[in-house]
Amino acid sequence: MKLPAHTQITSMASPLGRITMAAADQSLVGVWFEGQAHLPDLSGFAQAPTHPVLQQAAAQLTQYFAGERTSFELPLDLSTGTAFQQSVWQALLAIAPGQTCSYQTLSALIGNPAAVRAVGGAVGRNPLSIIVPCHRVVGAKGALTGYAGGLERKAALLQLEGAR
Repeated sequence: MKLPAHTQITSMASPLGRITMAAADQSLVGVWFEGQAHLPDLSGFAQAPTHPVLQQAAAQLTQYFAGERTSFELPLDLSTGTAFQQSVWQALLAIAPGQTCSYQTLSALIGNPAAVRAVGGAVGRNPLSIIVPCHRVVGAKGALTGYAGGLERKAALLQLEGAR
């Protein structure tokens, strides 16, 4: 993933650990837990805690963790991924809070039922953790499988949302 050169970042504490957020122009381009797999090198980007999109994201994430919000209203930029990844990330946005979806079902939703492994790879590289709800994707029999932020965080997020 290559973030735009003019990306700005900030971070916040959460009940599940430190979260770093990134915005470019007027869109959110990244949300990652500290230590998350596939976390890009953010060392060259300017800190911008007063960036309006980053402030909105922090406020909405705070509400989410407090149980006061189940969905997000933020301008998102998913263009850092390939066309295939973007299609998977868009499909993730359709999984309702409190619901889960298997990788196989997600593959069918994007019109490529044979691409289960590729879908899993795209889900794992989702740059907008929580906001684009990759934590709602589970194994075929409902098992908690794979989460770039760690399975403990995935379980906690699903519990927070009351997932069945």
